[in-house]
Amino acid sequence: MTVQPDGADAPVPELEGRIDKPEGPIKAALLAVGIGAFTLGLLTTCAEANEAVKDFLDFYGPVGPLSGKTTVTVVVWLVVWGVLHLAYRKQEVESRKALAVSLVLIGLGLLGTFPVFFTAFAP
Repeated sequence: MTVQPDGADAPVPELEGRIDKPEGPIKAALLAVGIGAFTLGLLTTCAEANEAVKDFLDFYGPVGPLSGKTTVTVVVWLVVWGVLHLAYRKQEVESRKALAVSLVLIGLGLLGTFPVFFTAFAP
């Protein structure tokens, strides 16, 4: 329904019969992407800053700690996505805020993967 200038509600023909779906799953996916990207940046920086973290993330020798960084990141992303989906699946939420938070987290994660940034934390 839309409000006409005289204050009366009038149906909008193209929206007749349309069922609004909750945006909770969208919020969950957006936040999970941001958290996943941030996780990769954080692990990259931590592996450079701490030899123990670097050794822990070395899941497959020929690849080095990259194997652990990507594996842990994917696991975190999937777990967070599943948990947030269950938490938000039936909720009416504003997904614009989740998009803004996700973009900030993606930016921070991207920053953490730049050599100029993560080498600053090298011992």
